[in-house]
Amino acid sequence: MAPPAMAFQALTFSPLPLHLPTGRRRVRVLAVTADQPPPPPQASPSEPANSPSRLLRELAERKKAVSPKKKHPPRRFILKPPLDDERLTQRFLNSPQLSLKSLPLLSSCLPSAPLSAADRTWMDEYLLEAKQALGYPLAPSETLGEGDDCPARHFDVLLYLVFQHLDPSCERTRTRHVRNGHSRLWFLGQFVLELAFSEFFLQRYPRESPGPMRERVFALIGKRMLPRWIKAASLHNLVFPYDDLDRMIRKDREPPTKAVFWALFGAIYLCFGMPEVYRVLFEAFGMDPEEESCQPKLRRQLEDVDYVSVEFEKRQLTWQDVAAYRPPEDALFAHPRLFRACVPPGMHRFRGNIWDFDNRPKVMNILGYPLPMNDKIPEITEARNIELGLGLQLCFMHPSKYKFEHPRFCFERLEYVGQKIQDLVLAERLLMKHLDAPGRWLAEKHRRLLMNKYCGRYLRDKHLHHYIIYGETVQDRFEHNRRLRNPSTTAVQQAIHGLSYCVYGKPDVRRLMFEVFDFEQVQPKAV
Repeated sequence: MAPPAMAFQALTFSPLPLHLPTGRRRVRVLAVTADQPPPPPQASPSEPANSPSRLLRELAERKKAVSPKKKHPPRRFILKPPLDDERLTQRFLNSPQLSLKSLPLLSSCLPSAPLSAADRTWMDEYLLEAKQALGYPLAPSETLGEGDDCPARHFDVLLYLVFQHLDPSCERTRTRHVRNGHSRLWFLGQFVLELAFSEFFLQRYPRESPGPMRERVFALIGKRMLPRWIKAASLHNLVFPYDDLDRMIRKDREPPTKAVFWALFGAIYLCFGMPEVYRVLFEAFGMDPEEESCQPKLRRQLEDVDYVSVEFEKRQLTWQDVAAYRPPEDALFAHPRLFRACVPPGMHRFRGNIWDFDNRPKVMNILGYPLPMNDKIPEITEARNIELGLGLQLCFMHPSKYKFEHPRFCFERLEYVGQKIQDLVLAERLLMKHLDAPGRWLAEKHRRLLMNKYCGRYLRDKHLHHYIIYGETVQDRFEHNRRLRNPSTTAVQQAIHGLSYCVYGKPDVRRLMFEVFDFEQVQPKAV
């Protein structure tokens, strides 16, 4: 039998005074004890050591010990039961998103719940400052226009959402309807800015390739430059009410300014349209496309010997020219000046060639062209169809064919505007389709739907890649190497969207993307 564990339970000593240094308290040691675990319950002599009743009794004794307090998971990880049908119906019926039937895109960007008293307090205190900085009338926007069908009437609500970037210390910006409303606006605004600058630079620099244009856009609205523009418009106190913008480090100041800047142009586009986007960019923020820091890198330029359209020869267009332009009533196209900037006049030398005679009817048949138009003069319809055919041939003209002799005889400029209008059209589609989705989720879905490998695949599914015009020296490589073929088919796909936007406008881009090419992959497949 093992010796019992040593224990000092009741050993007492006589009080021994300890001589401690002066100034300290005397301590008397009266007893020394050591903890000892309680002995296991003794088994009765009549039951064996491993009997079930003895084991159950020991288990009951152990359960009497207090267990440590369990940590509950955070509230955000606790699944809430779904709303019942009646409450869900009431939530949707009370939502401002369903208040406008004639403006579906604008209503999809309104908050998903009515604004609270805290939201109204912020609007009363700060909204006038924002409207004054941007050059808008200080009267409430509800007084603008007549009836709810006027989009400008909702500008105050959207402008409030613009400045509600997520602040962890602010309870108001963390509410669902404010947080999602702000993120949905910046999701839309980034594509509005890209399209606005692509149209402006294509018309301002009619001979330039898209590479330098992308550098100009990045130098103007890259994330490093956005704090500068926010401060130039005196909006930094609304974005950072408690911090000095100049003293903040980059990772703290750039994400909020980027979100606010994008959301602002999403709201302006929804309420006032693209001309107002140009006014705020170049007037309120004071952007200058000729500034030294916005110029592209110096590179060897190919000599452009071809003509440009007459309206670009006399002088360089300004932002006022682009913003104030209205096409005439008898114009051939929805965006005639943008078409002239992307399709050079010299394309008429290709009229009647083998591609025009053999492949153009097949391509137009697959794309559903020409669309029926109500023209009073038959010659207008005929002229539009001729220009459409030349534009389609340009869409399929790879840079390896003519670019080194004639820099604009390739699809690059149409591809540039097509990529931007394609982004904007899909963003509008996703916003109207997913009313309660936050902006980050929409951005990820947008990216996945428009990945390069998918865009080219949609074109190849229609067997349109057989009509691309390559240079003789690279044709075999591009047709048999998918790493070369896939980017070129993606570029042709985007160029087709750019041409349809210039000729027929945004509705035709929607038709091509969602009916002809089925970007969302929802149409039944042929077995």
